[in-house]
Amino acid sequence: MKKSKVLVVGELNVDLIYDNIEGLPIIGKEKLAKNFTFTLGSSSAIFASNLSTLGTQVSFLGKVGNDEFARTVRKSLSEKGVITDYIITSDKYNTGSTMVLNYNMDRAMITYPGAMEHLLAEEITENILVKFDHLHLSSIFLQKALKPDVVALFEKAKNLGLSTSLDPQWDPAEKWNLNLQELLPFVDIFLPNAKEFLFLTKSETIAEGLRKLEGKHKSIVIKDGDNGAHLWDGIKLISKPAFLNTNVVDCIGAGDSFDAGFIDLYLKGSDLLTCLQRGNIIGAVNTSCSGGTGAFQSKQQVVKIAKENFSFELT
Repeated sequence: MKKSKVLVVGELNVDLIYDNIEGLPIIGKEKLAKNFTFTLGSSSAIFASNLSTLGTQVSFLGKVGNDEFARTVRKSLSEKGVITDYIITSDKYNTGSTMVLNYNMDRAMITYPGAMEHLLAEEITENILVKFDHLHLSSIFLQKALKPDVVALFEKAKNLGLSTSLDPQWDPAEKWNLNLQELLPFVDIFLPNAKEFLFLTKSETIAEGLRKLEGKHKSIVIKDGDNGAHLWDGIKLISKPAFLNTNVVDCIGAGDSFDAGFIDLYLKGSDLLTCLQRGNIIGAVNTSCSGGTGAFQSKQQVVKIAKENFSFELT
């Protein structure tokens, strides 16, 4: 079987992560954190890095500034085997950054978008797309210049013979104005979490949201935290339980790692339920180390964590 080639289109930034913070921030006062991590951030980059670590060939297309943060982004991606040839450097905008305040299983984040807001659809050319087997896009709401043309981008990818996946991620403006009726016919695997799915479909329950999208989608995968993940194949909703970590370091990038585990097997031809379980275990492995890529130094490390922490034999 030939190795699948994935083009990840998405936002790029660094993360400044503060752990073990002594209380909530208060205006005019200073609080201390006992641990700090400076690392590659962005949902798209975490997905790309971890997918590459699992053994799939990955290239990245995004936009960064001409600064030290950009050099960190490129170096971090390259060290994980991600091809960075398609990353665009802007002399006008700085590279994005996110401050992450971790509080046990939850977190608060502040993001400076920078260059990521200015990636244009016309920069994702047909000449680039034809080199790949699969297109994955994350965090569409952070890519303001790209968002109006996202339907056309996915339609073009499908017309060129690529399979496609989309993880919408959170909308900081909380407007959730993404036209799923037009977009989903061109998305093979749609990967929101439960909250995102309910907001995007303006629904009270997952079942209600699925009814609203009837006939407009291929496969919908809904990540649901401790409740595991759900697969809607157009006929029925099937769930797989989560692998619960009793010693969570943080949950940064757990959903992106789920995506990586799912798409890695999907591109190798596995059935969707096997992909769903694979997503769950890879997401759980993520929570064993700090940051979205900390547990993914190598495929061997991922296999070891899965076996020792979750009694799961990963291949």
